[in-house]
Amino acid sequence: MEGNVFFFDWEITLIEWLQAHIGYNPLIPGFFSAFGEEVIFILVFGLLYWCLDKKSAKIVGTSLMIGIIANPLIKNVALRRRPYFDNPGIKCLKPVVKDKDLYDIAAQGYSFPSAHSANSFVMYESIRPLLKNRVLRTITLVLPFLVGLSRVALGVHYPTDVLTGWVIGLLVIIVVPAISKAVKNENMFRLAVFIVSSFGILYCRTNDYYTGLGLMGGLFLAIPFEERFVSFSGTNRPFPCVLRVAGGLILEILLSTVTKLPFSKEFLESGTMPAYLIRAGRYALIAFVLFAIYPIVFNLKKEKG
Repeated sequence: MEGNVFFFDWEITLIEWLQAHIGYNPLIPGFFSAFGEEVIFILVFGLLYWCLDKKSAKIVGTSLMIGIIANPLIKNVALRRRPYFDNPGIKCLKPVVKDKDLYDIAAQGYSFPSAHSANSFVMYESIRPLLKNRVLRTITLVLPFLVGLSRVALGVHYPTDVLTGWVIGLLVIIVVPAISKAVKNENMFRLAVFIVSSFGILYCRTNDYYTGLGLMGGLFLAIPFEERFVSFSGTNRPFPCVLRVAGGLILEILLSTVTKLPFSKEFLESGTMPAYLIRAGRYALIAFVLFAIYPIVFNLKKEKG
């Protein structure tokens, strides 16, 4: 198996202790790990963008995209293998891809840094200042740390993966909003970020990079398109919010399925550059439709009135 092995002895001790005391029931760390995954991000970001605060959502979305792309850019340099690969006392309690070999690095990905930890930190700490409810603020403060701890307990990350993920998340939420406020043309800033991120094509050979690049390109195109041609209004009314978010989730599931249909499963999982570029294109289309085209529906009632 390819990749690099490096860890501290205390990391193995900690993982084994967590698996003995928490990981014996994978449902516990698995539950918290879910808060660092795609569906929850769509729920949270969709609620903010489609309903509550579109302007703030654009900054949060930019930060999240940078966090999402930063991780595979680093992972494909460090090439650190997951803990359970080289330590028999550690079990993988939740593989990245369930129907693939646990030791297939192309499918299960590299370990350093933890994308769940970084992305959950960016998402929840970005929205925390926007929340007025003390309970919700406390939950968003604690959640990234529970997500990171769960990734260690599940045996898929070393503690230093998680710590580095949190540091990346912290840097992103400090730097990106500051730059967004300082620059006169946010679209040019996003274009520059995308161009720099695209250099990963030269060396990244994992699905997470091309997924992130596609999502970034789709969202960064969607934002100016929506501003110029759609310009939908948000709402804080519960029922319309539920409808918008539910509709977005259903649309995402449909798009994910439909965009795979023209290609064979063997091609999509081939690990070739054409397959990676198709993956990026699929996710770009999904993000663009969700955040540029789908909001047109929100204006239909207003036009009828």
